[in-house]
Amino acid sequence: MDLNHIIAANLNRLRTGKNLSLGQLSDLSGVSKVMLSQIEKGESNPTINTIWKIANGLKVPYTKLIDEMPNNAVIVRKSECKKQVNEAENYRVFCYFTSTPTRNFELFRVELDSHSANESIGHSEKSQEYIYITNGKLILKTKGKEYTLSEGDSIYFDSSVRHTYINRQNCLLTFVVINYYL
Repeated sequence: MDLNHIIAANLNRLRTGKNLSLGQLSDLSGVSKVMLSQIEKGESNPTINTIWKIANGLKVPYTKLIDEMPNNAVIVRKSECKKQVNEAENYRVFCYFTSTPTRNFELFRVELDSHSANESIGHSEKSQEYIYITNGKLILKTKGKEYTLSEGDSIYFDSSVRHTYINRQNCLLTFVVINYYL
């Protein structure tokens, strides 16, 4: 794919992902709405400075506009996941996707043994954690509050602070975690 089409596809994906109209991005970047439209259609060869203006308006690195997105699907097999275990060996985390310069989240599958708990000291500043319960019942303690979630329930919260996962049931608790970095 030629660079103009890569930029066009990336601009459209980034702009629509931020729910911005061409006019709004024009105001944020200082690039005319007409020029943005031409770039997004692959009809214009933008200069380096124009790309910088757009990147600054979108608040993304310059390379987010010029890097080609991979065309192939990426499969991660359970057997290939990196496994981590806490000191008590009652809490296991399987990492499916790590954060990268182009991906600001991590995806984990978590197992917590029956009648056990695990405390997290908190993640990096401005991070959020999204949890989806796949089996069992999770009690999540954070910021002095306790939340109970059953199979199929979800929650997200500020994960930069201490939080505790608790399983008071007689079964293995499993859940999916996405750590998102703002």
